[in-house]
This record gives sequence, C-alpha cells and structure tokens, in this order.
Amino acid sequence: MSDLFSGRLALLAEPSNLSLLGQCLHGIERECLRVDARGELALTPHPRALGSALTHTRITTDYSESLLEFITPTAEDPQATLDELDAVHRFTYSRLDGEYLWSHSMPCPLPDEARIPIAEYGSSNVGRLKHVYRRGLAVRYGKTMQCIAGIHYNFSLPERLWAVLQVAEGDTRPRRDYQSERYIALIRNFRRYSWLLMYLFGASPALDADFLRGRAHGLEQLDADTLYLPWATSLRMSDLGYQNNAQSGLTPCYDALHSYTESLRLAVSTPYPPYAALGTHDASGQWQQLNTNVLQIENEYYSSIRPKRVTYSGERPIQALMARGVQYVEVRCLDIDPFLPLGVDIDEARFLDAFLLYCALQESPCLADGECSASGSNFLRVVKEGRRPGLQLQRRGQAVGLQDWARELLEQIGQAAALFDAGQGGEDHARAVRVQRAKVEDSSLTPSARVLACLREGRESFRDFSLRQSRAHAEYFRAEPLPAALAQAFDDDARRSLEEQAALERDESGDFDSFVAAYQASLVGISV
Repeated sequence: MSDLFSGRLALLAEPSNLSLLGQCLHGIERECLRVDARGELALTPHPRALGSALTHTRITTDYSESLLEFITPTAEDPQATLDELDAVHRFTYSRLDGEYLWSHSMPCPLPDEARIPIAEYGSSNVGRLKHVYRRGLAVRYGKTMQCIAGIHYNFSLPERLWAVLQVAEGDTRPRRDYQSERYIALIRNFRRYSWLLMYLFGASPALDADFLRGRAHGLEQLDADTLYLPWATSLRMSDLGYQNNAQSGLTPCYDALHSYTESLRLAVSTPYPPYAALGTHDASGQWQQLNTNVLQIENEYYSSIRPKRVTYSGERPIQALMARGVQYVEVRCLDIDPFLPLGVDIDEARFLDAFLLYCALQESPCLADGECSASGSNFLRVVKEGRRPGLQLQRRGQAVGLQDWARELLEQIGQAAALFDAGQGGEDHARAVRVQRAKVEDSSLTPSARVLACLREGRESFRDFSLRQSRAHAEYFRAEPLPAALAQAFDDDARRSLEEQAALERDESGDFDSFVAAYQASLVGISV
C-alpha cells in the first residue's frame, strides 16, 4: 500500500470527513433485448405503452428497436438505485405482450442482418439524427455486433471530498481542474486493474453459434448451437474476430483531460477513407451515416470507462467536458449476470464503489513505457482465459500470477470498503469484498464458470439456458406487480413522453440536412 493511498484514507477517515462517502452518487443503465416466446429477437416496434424512446427519461432503446435500455436517476444509496431499476423492470413486464427480456449480454439467435430493426425515434430532426447515427453503426460495424447488451455503472465522488483532498495536498489550481485531473487519474488506474472486474463479474463465456456470421474465430464448439472458450470470463469484451480499424489509433491513455477531449475532437472531425468511399448517402439518396469521419459522434468511441459530465440541451459531450470538467465516470465493461433478475446486485454495486474509490485514492502515474499496451493485453487475456489455472499477467514489465495480484488488490480495496462502512455503519462493503475474495480462491464461484457449468450439466445450448433464465426472471417480476399508484406514475410518464415527442415534431423548424451540418460545425474550431 502506497504512502499516498494510506494518507488519503486517513484524511477521509477523520470524523469531520467520514460522512462524505455517503454522498457518492450512483446510476445504472441496463440494456436488454426483447425476445419472443421462442427466444428469438422480437421484431415488433418499441411498445407504445412504454412511452417515447426519444423523450422518456427512464425507458429508451439503444441500437435496435428491440434493444431496450433502462436508466435510473442518481441516488446516494446504491440499493435505492437498484430499487429504481427493479421498478422499471416490473413496469416493463406489465406492458410486454408475450415477450421476454433476454437474460444475457450476448444476443439471442438473430435474424439476417437486414431484418434486425434499427431504433426509430420519430420525424423530428434530433430523432432522425439518432436513427441515422445508428444506420452509420450498421454500415461501419454491422448490426449483429450492436445487439450485445451490458450494464453501465455511473459513479461520482462528492465535490466536497475532492475539495478536502485538494486543500490537504496544497493544490492551488481551480477546483474544476483538480477534480478533472483526479477523475482522469482514477481512469488510468481503472485501466490498470479492470481485468479484475472481468474475472469477478464476467458472465459471457459462451454464445450462440450463429452470432459470428461466418467470421474467423478461435472459439470451441460446446454443442451444435453453442460456441465457447473453456476459461473465458467475458467474450462480450473480447474482439470476437471483429476488428475496428478506424478506432485502432484511438487509444488515449488519459494523461490529462485536454489530451482525451482533443483526441475525440479530432476523431469526429477527421475523414476516414473507407467511410468516405461509402459516402453519407446510399444509392437511393437516403442518409446512411452522419459523416465519413473516424467517429460520427463522441459516443461511437468504444471504451470500458468514460469521463462524463451532464450536458445542457443541445450541448455535445466534448463541449460539456471542456467547459466544466469531469463530473462522474461511466463504467461500461460489466456483463449482465444471467442468474440475477436485474443483471446486477447490491454486492456488485458496493464492490464497484470500493474498487472505484481505490482507483481514485491510489497513486496513479501516467501510463508509460508500454504500460498502456500491457494493461490492454491483461484485460484481453482475462476476458479470454481468466479462469485458466496459473494464468500470468504483466505488471511493470514482470510476470505476476492473476491470483496473487488479485489477492493484493483485494486487500487494498478492502481498505476502501472499510472506509465506506466506517462512515455508514455495518459491514456491507466488507461483505461485498469477501464475496469477491471467495471467487479468487475458487474460480467455480465466478458467474462465467457457473454459466458453463449449467450448460454442461444441463446439456443445454446457450439459447436454451438463456431463455430459461429469461422466463424465470419474468416470473419473478410478474409475481409481484407494482403498487397501483406507482404503475400509474409510470403510465403518466409514458404518456408525457409521447406528448413531448409529438410537440418536438409539431414545432420542428429547419430541414434535416441543415440540422446535421450545424451539429457537425459545433466542434469546428474548438480546441483545448
């Protein structure tokens, strides 16, 4: 344990500061496919009873019309966040007609690419922009890859906590700059250590055999309909035979916020020849991508974690970060746990809090001398073979056993967990760390190992297992419907969102081509 980490822990453990960790904010976004009774992709439109995917604050769609996304408001207590997520699930199930929410991150058996429906958001300019962006994803990467689902965990430390640390360290910069730098330092440590999350929470060691669409791969055949890797933790986070050449040069190692935002600004402004050859419009004159640049928009950049700032109306994510700094981080590498109705539980949430606090307080030098590449290699090695006995990773140029390194990290993460418990009472966070320690000592306890055990022992295909879990989760949610008043509140939200979309479309001014041009021009000339 570094002296810096110990000193920061001690400072936050002082009675005047101990309550600060109770003011962390949490939010969860959960993606899930709608499927029919046979476990095949639901080709029905986004249910109108759920409201407008464009304007509803809690229920929307991600890439496909069939890919739901549930978004919780922020809360200081992660259990309150999970309760919000639970309520959204129960309402959704009460309005689904003979359909299920797929229990796994890897998709159900998918139809031909042409039949996978891209999400629709209506006729307003902003709705059309969201749709065309998704058409661009289809052109660039294919629809199949966009049907993978996950859990996004949003987390922030209170600004007062950053202020305490800044004063103690004698840092005289504007508070915004200090806070942003410290979030970027957190992200650097996340890149160093996020392989641990893949080992502990990865839950996608297998997938439907048709998912790869004939692409070359190194997977093994478990049965006629299932591909897998015997020691994999999260095939969702592997390359799966898929290479994104346009983004290959986009690997910012987060030396500073300005270098991160500048790399994204250049990516959304720089043409990429293969995309330029395709053009923005197809042969019939319809928009098929927003532009021909490396990225159409900032969110196209695939990353396991992002620095974030709540945006104002009409403001782009880069602009918000540049203007007001980092406000929170979004963890994007978490699989849906198919054994859990919500795909995530309170032990995972509390462990993530302790893990992210550790990343925030631990010393975090810039990634140099190959460490950035080594971190990426460690991550990929764990997602493909993280449970292999004796697996070795690279740390500061030296080989280290995964188990040994994991034990060391959990010891220090346990110190961060103890700080949460000291401020909030009880030992909930310590318990969450103990649950993870058990997985390190016995890999059969990990979600990925449990999935493979179910497939093998039950002689089930990936499809059959996932559908069985989806049906069990549906029964769980339907067995206890929402109270009438809460269900009515959800119905009211759905109705208001439809009215808001209708108003946007009714009051629209200007044509779509001009709207896209103005959107593109919003970053021209901006630098950091």
